[in-house]
Amino acid sequence: MSAFTIIDLAEVQTALEHYQPAEEKILSGNPQQSVKDAYTSPCGQFMVGEWSGEPGCWKVNYSEYEYCEILEGESIITDAEGQQKRVVTGDRFVIPAGFSGTWEVISRCRKVYVIFEAK
Repeated sequence: MSAFTIIDLAEVQTALEHYQPAEEKILSGNPQQSVKDAYTSPCGQFMVGEWSGEPGCWKVNYSEYEYCEILEGESIITDAEGQQKRVVTGDRFVIPAGFSGTWEVISRCRKVYVIFEAK
């Protein structure tokens, strides 16, 4: 391996994909979202990219481990027992595989994500 195999995310040219959670998962608002996948490993278990979401709340169930760094905005992540974590610009955290609850965007939120899919 050489320095030429290093992936510079600032140079990655991938399309921005727009979507929203499945209708049955939306609890409030109109949580339009977009994702720009920057890298996926050859095995498909490791992914890096940038996500953004508009205000709204939806159900989440994580089969993957996800590192997040909030670049902009505010969200509230609530677990199945009702415990909440407010995340804002500059926060960095990991959501473990198996997490279930809701993600609520309070003000337009943008994050860098690093995902490891445990198979």
